[in-house]
Amino acid sequence: MRAVFGLVLIVGVALAGGAVYMARNYISAYQAELARERQAAQEALANATVDVVPTVGVIVTNRQLKYGERLTNEDIRIVDWPENAIPEGTYTDLAALFPETGSNERFVLRTMEKDEAVMEVKITRPGELAGLTSRIEKGMRAFAISVDVASGVSGFLRPGDNVDVYWTGSLRGAVEGASGEITRLIQTNIELIAVDQTAGSDVTGATIARTVTVAATPEQIAALAQAQNTGRLSLALVGVQDETVASAVEVDQRKLLGIKEAAPAPQKEVEKVCTIRTRRGDQIEEIPIPCTN
Repeated sequence: MRAVFGLVLIVGVALAGGAVYMARNYISAYQAELARERQAAQEALANATVDVVPTVGVIVTNRQLKYGERLTNEDIRIVDWPENAIPEGTYTDLAALFPETGSNERFVLRTMEKDEAVMEVKITRPGELAGLTSRIEKGMRAFAISVDVASGVSGFLRPGDNVDVYWTGSLRGAVEGASGEITRLIQTNIELIAVDQTAGSDVTGATIARTVTVAATPEQIAALAQAQNTGRLSLALVGVQDETVASAVEVDQRKLLGIKEAAPAPQKEVEKVCTIRTRRGDQIEEIPIPCTN
């Protein structure tokens, strides 16, 4: 019995030793393979080429700037900007922003937030003040239109908005036989450059203005002046993303109420009577005869 027990003990010890040996070999092979993979990954990373996005120094603002403020060197800084994503009209050279010759003062025309790129359309030209003249394009003129709370879209107009202009008045004296008033669209997509004495867009809340100033061609201004002197003008605000152009619009009282002009009553045809005259003695008689025509 003791011999059998000893034999079983020896076999067990041998099996345990073999298991330990196999486990050690497996762990060693796993660690060696893991080390090879790590080394291969490091070599691949070292040999890999990294795509570097080229950048350009762009001038941006250091703080929020509002309409009319003077732009100085303390208000700007240069940051790296992806070369393929630079907005058109930005500045990359301080000498171009502030020329060394002549007056180089620049003023803000539109609000700019902190870290926003400085663009040509948002500042004046060197030496130019932030007045209306800096906002009027070549060939355009400024013209003031009187408005109230109703004709001025309840005070929600802002410089930079586009409006349609409607005229309401009477055609008496201008068109023969005309009566009553009409409303007609006379100008479309006219840009506002000032509301009262405010030319900047930094306006919060509704402001009941007495006048608005528009930028228009001389021909448009002549039409607006004539319309303002002969009737009442009303403004309709155009949406920011609305690119449609309104067609001719004219409404009078009949069209407003859906009244159609009555057709003239047909005239009753008078029966034609043909006669001949004959003399009998001292009397002349008319004798009816059939009409040939």
